[in-house]
Amino acid sequence: MDINKRLELIKQVGEEIITEDDLKDLLQKKKSPIAYDGFEPSGNIHIAQGILRAINVNKMIDAGCRFKILIADWHAWANNKLGGNLDNIKIAGKYFMEVWKAADVDMSKVEILWASDLVKDDEYWKKVMQVARNNTVNRIVRCSQIMGRSEKDALHASQILYPCMQAADIFHLDIDIAQLGMDQRKVNVLAREIAPKLGYNKPIAVHHHMLMGLGQPPKAELSGAERGIELKMSKSKPDTAIFMTDSEEDIKRKMNKAYCPEGIVEENPIMEYCKYILFEKIKSLKIERPAKWGGNLEFSSYAELEAAFSKKELHPMDLKQAVSSEISKLIEPVRKHFEKGKAKELLEQVKSFEITR
Repeated sequence: MDINKRLELIKQVGEEIITEDDLKDLLQKKKSPIAYDGFEPSGNIHIAQGILRAINVNKMIDAGCRFKILIADWHAWANNKLGGNLDNIKIAGKYFMEVWKAADVDMSKVEILWASDLVKDDEYWKKVMQVARNNTVNRIVRCSQIMGRSEKDALHASQILYPCMQAADIFHLDIDIAQLGMDQRKVNVLAREIAPKLGYNKPIAVHHHMLMGLGQPPKAELSGAERGIELKMSKSKPDTAIFMTDSEEDIKRKMNKAYCPEGIVEENPIMEYCKYILFEKIKSLKIERPAKWGGNLEFSSYAELEAAFSKKELHPMDLKQAVSSEISKLIEPVRKHFEKGKAKELLEQVKSFEITR
């Protein structure tokens, strides 16, 4: 695959790339650059961490990247997830791995790493210290959004370590491309700024879109960081997101309640599900409706759907029913995977954990 095609694939993933010129230069120099994302194991996994993550990882692999997924168990511990119980956090991490296997991540081309292994290396902690010594407390606190926190929150001292660890992860794993969500932007920019000072190569940041929650947004528009906080809070507000083992009935109920104003495309979570998930996985979206309401419709692209919806040629309830059905089909292999064996046991354990923000 030539450079332009590889670049185009990565641009499909990145809502923002810092910077595109750096990315072009990297692709010219490296046939197989290393990209990564990190995940706090913090309970049940939603569709953005499951299917959307699979879509983006597989595109990065198709573009020639070697992909590393870091299960950030120590980061989740520092962030007081699952009540700060590290054993439960590790169980949740194993559950995450099972979700990705069933969600069509090409696991044969993905390296899974654990933060609990990184922290055994003295060199890792030297990098954490280097990051900390070259930043102010105020700068680190401004990165708190990466944890689903705000600068106004009363942070534990352990949470101050988190951004320093995340920047150190990039350097320690020799990452070329930090392919994380828009909510992780601040720490990726921090890593880029201090990398030359510490003798490391600047990581290229490829930030993917943060999927909206299903409720009405509190503002006209949410930033990537705010969406990240909203998604992290969905663990304690389960009706605001579709989870990877939700039943068909759960999905229908959540979709029926979801915010979807007629004719409005922007900041519409149902339209976002269509754009970022469905039309990445299906060839067309079929809308079934009675003849008295115009009969059935079929859209072969998101652009066609957006045009019809914005003209009010498609009612929100008809769209919701179709989206609910297609999302349920996408999740079905994951549901079946967790019906037996080790996967079922992991899911039951995770569901028993008390979810903490």
